[in-house]
Amino acid sequence: MNNLKFDDFNLEKCADGLLPAIIQDAVSLKVLMLGYMNREAFEKTLATGKVTFFSRTRRQLWTKGETSGNFLDVVEMYADCDGDTLLVKAHPVGPTCHRGTEACFDTPDYDGFVRKLSALIKRRHEEMPDNSYTTRLFIKGVKKIAQKVGEEAVESAIEAVDGNRSRFIYEAADLMYHYLVLLEQMDCDITDIEKELQFRHS
Repeated sequence: MNNLKFDDFNLEKCADGLLPAIIQDAVSLKVLMLGYMNREAFEKTLATGKVTFFSRTRRQLWTKGETSGNFLDVVEMYADCDGDTLLVKAHPVGPTCHRGTEACFDTPDYDGFVRKLSALIKRRHEEMPDNSYTTRLFIKGVKKIAQKVGEEAVESAIEAVDGNRSRFIYEAADLMYHYLVLLEQMDCDITDIEKELQFRHS
């Protein structure tokens, strides 16, 4: 990312210029917030792995979460095509917004939920907590999980043929959940499927 143009976004003559930094949840892909970085904030973010901004009101660096504990742990960063905006994919530790909400943008709560569910299923597989239906599926193994996927697929198809939209959504949700469990059982995730579909498309 050597083509970043900090000096091209010089808001109110801030020293060394500013770059808008869009923060995105690395798991759900939900957009969490927008902040600004100068070169020093960018370099501190790289060095610490925690998102650091330049406060336009206080005229100083601030690491997100330094007072609240709600840090943003960096996963990946990308510059846009002109080098004057950053996209930061991060793991949020707690709510991102000062209001105590997940994000500063009031998009629907279900945005990115399938990916959150996939991450939760992965944790269930790792921790295998008691009294968890997902744990019981993993204990029973791939044959049982695959059987449930088949059953839910048939039930979804029946509701589709019958033209029952609400029942189809219900059954399709069951299908999606069990499909995510099967992906985890096979050591795969949504990204693997996306890559395969993208490869076929190209």
